[in-house]
Amino acid sequence: MDPRQILVVANQTACGDELLELVKTRMSAGPCRLTLLVPATPPHEHATWTEGEARAIARRRMDEALARFRAEGADADGVVGDAHPMRAIDDAMIDRPYDEIILSTLPSSVSRWLKLDLPHRVEQHHDVPVTTLISQKQTV
Repeated sequence: MDPRQILVVANQTACGDELLELVKTRMSAGPCRLTLLVPATPPHEHATWTEGEARAIARRRMDEALARFRAEGADADGVVGDAHPMRAIDDAMIDRPYDEIILSTLPSSVSRWLKLDLPHRVEQHHDVPVTTLISQKQTV
């Protein structure tokens, strides 16, 4: 049996304990292969930024999160995607079919992804189950 292919989409929550716990739950359910997609979203704490800076921040988060996933035994790879999360997901779905998409986002009071109704839009656009993890903490 081939492992389940799971696309994990996260940015500020990528290195959080809540996402790590969900990844461990998926791993305990059977063989799975994870792809961590980190959209290169512009940092809001800077008045000015470059695409290169946004990609560097996303890559740092991706590398740190992948190290945590792999330390738990996950078969995982990662990619930095488009700044627009829907475009980043669309691009990833072209490369490989996925059995599930996990969206890890900030609490609704600050989550741009929830304000954009990203979980619903992804469900409508891709015929794949979507799990939304609303994190209680932001990681750096």
